[in-house]
Amino acid sequence: MLLKQCSTGHLIEVLDQKALFDPSEPRFQGRLNVGEDMPEPELFEKKDVCFPSGESLPRCWVDIHYRDKEIRH
Repeated sequence: MLLKQCSTGHLIEVLDQKALFDPSEPRFQGRLNVGEDMPEPELFEKKDVCFPSGESLPRCWVDIHYRDKEIRH
């Protein structure tokens, strides 16, 4: 899966999809997809990435409390 670093527009190859989908994890492991050499994996903040189309990540991936209102009712 590829995501885009919003500030630079560089693509990021997601290496840890489990962390990406877990709303309690603020970061995930990935690798910048720039240049010809394969860079080392690093941690990326979910708040700093979006889909290549520019769409933000789903709320259920970034907000652990996204269903709190439904539970209270």
